[in-house]
Amino acid sequence: MAGEAVWLSRCGGYEPEELLRQVEEAFTALGVWEELRPGMQVVLKPNLVMSSKPEAAIATHPALVAAVGKCVQKAGGKVLIAESPGGPYTPAAMKAVFRGCGYTEMAEACGFALYTECKSREVTLPGARRCKQLSVAEPFLTRDYLIDLCKLKTHGMVGFSGAVKNLFGAVPGLQKPELHCRFPEKGPFSEMLVDLCDFLQPDLCLTDGILAMEGNGPTGGVPRQAGVLGASKSPYALDVCMATLIGIDPESVLMLQEAHRRGLGPLSPKECTLVKEPLEPLLLGDFQKAEAASTDFIDRLPKFLRPAAKKIATPLPKIRKGACVGCGKCAESCPQHTIAIRQGKAVIDYKRCIRCFCCHEMCPQHVIDIQRWSLLRH
Repeated sequence: MAGEAVWLSRCGGYEPEELLRQVEEAFTALGVWEELRPGMQVVLKPNLVMSSKPEAAIATHPALVAAVGKCVQKAGGKVLIAESPGGPYTPAAMKAVFRGCGYTEMAEACGFALYTECKSREVTLPGARRCKQLSVAEPFLTRDYLIDLCKLKTHGMVGFSGAVKNLFGAVPGLQKPELHCRFPEKGPFSEMLVDLCDFLQPDLCLTDGILAMEGNGPTGGVPRQAGVLGASKSPYALDVCMATLIGIDPESVLMLQEAHRRGLGPLSPKECTLVKEPLEPLLLGDFQKAEAASTDFIDRLPKFLRPAAKKIATPLPKIRKGACVGCGKCAESCPQHTIAIRQGKAVIDYKRCIRCFCCHEMCPQHVIDIQRWSLLRH
């Protein structure tokens, strides 16, 4: 929505006292304290795509989640941290991810609950334009208040990973690859993400942009000190500002295009109300984007050439065979089942590959690269 308030603040690290001060300030600036009530079940949804250490910049830092949860407790709310990473959605797998990301120890110290029952149910999305039905983990359906805690990252498929994309984690485990299979093209997939975001309607969104990820995100990129926190009640407004901050034009992000088309959010920071720091001094113009082909030239070709040109121009996942350990995580996450483990190495059947990059995202060894046609590299 035009004029939606966005709070941006410089923050150089994850010191608990400073994070708590900043989150309290964001709650005040955005009117969150007035919305929280004693006894409320408040679900915190971080980005925990896979088990990873905080310094890898893959997951939302546990120190930020701790600060947000403490503010919720201060208002009398009950904190439940819920997420569904890639791979099987089982209690054992969920506990392992929480432990590997540093959340188990943090939750115990703060008195937060971690959701590990892994129950979900099929829901109908009344206002959906692309995806009318999908499954959602139960805490997101029963909560009183939802706080979306995303990580500032690039993304190999959709370009940018922020508050809207983070809610894809509400879909349980291996049902995510099913949705990739149903919507293999970026446009329909982005429409599905907007359908889901509009259905879940987070009450508050925060972006962990202190240590961000540039390059081939959301898991294979490089940590980058961006030194910023962002917050808004609108996931779309927050994403517009954070994408701009790292040099990504919001109009190039299909999720934000679609949300704007539906009247859900802005498409420029100029349509937002910045309630603390201005955006310009925070801009990171040299932030490295995910490896992706620029396909603007395709629209200028004769129609009969466009399908072949698009196929050539679209990046492919490429396994570095020498470094592959044959763990099978890529095969497990592939929606089309195009990956097999042969002689201890992963092999991709490119004839059936839909180029969703789930394998790239879920490889724990980060040995699956995004390969482009050499003439399109920049």
